[in-house]
Amino acid sequence: MKPLPFQTSAEVQAAIPRIVTHLGRGGLLAYPTETVYGLGSRAVQTDVAALAALKGRVASKPFLLLISDRSMAEAHGLAFNATADALARAFWPGPLTLVLPGGSGRLPDMLRGPDGGIAVRWTSHRDIAQLVAALGSPLTSTSANIPGQPPGPGASAIARDFAPAVEAGTLMVLDGGVLGNRPPSTVVDCTKPRAQIVREGTLSVAELRRAVGRLAP
Repeated sequence: MKPLPFQTSAEVQAAIPRIVTHLGRGGLLAYPTETVYGLGSRAVQTDVAALAALKGRVASKPFLLLISDRSMAEAHGLAFNATADALARAFWPGPLTLVLPGGSGRLPDMLRGPDGGIAVRWTSHRDIAQLVAALGSPLTSTSANIPGQPPGPGASAIARDFAPAVEAGTLMVLDGGVLGNRPPSTVVDCTKPRAQIVREGTLSVAELRRAVGRLAP
């Protein structure tokens, strides 16, 4: 299966129905984001397990979720405290991942971190947001790389790295062009009364504090 063109508006519109069908059958996806290429699946137990097997990832290191708007997170039972609400209003859509409580019975427990929260980001990649909206549910996300190696910069590198899954038709690769060496999203844990920085990425702590003041970590 060759990488599917996913750059122009016409390519995106033509590709989305094929991608939704592929994911609906339990398939996996490699796709561009606003930071690096990601690997993903539907947010259901069997598909998340298949993604973990493809990535060679231990169960104790969960994936995050990409959403197309805040209401999608709330519809899946994820809760926003005052800090999460302020950060989401200031930086979503964008490269900010929030770890939120909730989702019990609606999202796989495999997605939970050690704190019990689920990491979620409203993606600012317009085309992926369209895809997630068409899918009607969150898309899991992890960097598209073999553990210990940097993420592939483009579709051809990813197709090479995960050739067996591509050839088997399990992994569909979207060609969104070559992405630069961009830092990952900033991750903030909002499961406790006081928010904590998990990873400082594209957004600095200073930017968070300028935007939301005392609510910032």
